[in-house]
Amino acid sequence: MRKTFFCFLIFSGIIFSQDTLLIYADSVPAADTTIIFIPLSYDPTNYYPLLFMLHGWSGNYAQWSEITDLQKYADDYNFIIACPDGFYDSWYLNSTVKTNIQFEKFFFDNLVPEIFNRYKISKENIFITGLSMGGHGAITLFLKHPDFFNSGGSTSGILNITQFPKKWGIENMIGEMNDNLSVWQNNSAVHILAKIEKFNHDIIVDCGTQDFALKVNEEFYETCKTKGVRIKFIAQPGNHSRQYWKKSIDEHFRFFNELIK
Repeated sequence: MRKTFFCFLIFSGIIFSQDTLLIYADSVPAADTTIIFIPLSYDPTNYYPLLFMLHGWSGNYAQWSEITDLQKYADDYNFIIACPDGFYDSWYLNSTVKTNIQFEKFFFDNLVPEIFNRYKISKENIFITGLSMGGHGAITLFLKHPDFFNSGGSTSGILNITQFPKKWGIENMIGEMNDNLSVWQNNSAVHILAKIEKFNHDIIVDCGTQDFALKVNEEFYETCKTKGVRIKFIAQPGNHSRQYWKKSIDEHFRFFNELIK
C-alpha cells in the first residue's frame, strides 16, 4: 500500500519540485516516508540518474534537505534524489533481532520498484551516499549489490561497526557483538570489502580530521588500496556535524556526475 503527495511550489521566488512517498511494507515498522527531489527541467521522455541519500542515526528522511538545498543539486546536476527514512536507528540492514526491521529487503523489494514505476531512471546511473549511520548504510548496500549501483559514497560514515559495539543501538538490530561476531562483520563495510575478490567500481569516502569516525574511515581507505579498489578519499578539517556535511556533500555530487555513463 502506498500514498503519494506531489508538491510544486513557488515561495519567495524559490521553486520546489518534489514528491513525498509513503510506502507500507511488512519489512518496516511503519510507513516509510521518502522525499524525492525532481529536476525542474524533468522530461518524462528522458532518463535520469538517481541518487539515494541516507540520513544519520536519530535523523529522518528530512535530515539531508535540512542540511543543504537538494532542489538546487537536483537542478544543477539533473539528478533525481531520493531520501528515505531509516527509522531512527535501523542501520539500513536486515535486523536479526527485529523481524519488522528488514531495511535492505524493503529497499530493493519496495522502495526501488516504486521509484522505477514513477520516474524514468537510467539504471546504469544509480548512486548512493549517506552521512554517519547513512554512510555505513550506503557503502554496505553498495558493496553487497554492486550490479545495481554505479557508485557509492560516505561522509563521516561508521564504516566498521565492530569498533562501536555498544554505541547507537546497533546491538538492538543484530544482537551483542560478542555472541554474533560474524553477523556484525557481515554488516560492516570494511569487513565486507575485505572478503570481495574483485570490485570494479569507484567509491568516494570523506571524513573530518576532528571526527571520532576518522580512524575507521582511514581503515576503509587502506583496505581499498590493499584490494586495488578505486577510491577517492578525502580527510579535511571538520567534525561530526551538519556544518561539515553541508560542505562535504558537494564533492559527492561532482564525483558521481563525472561517472555518469
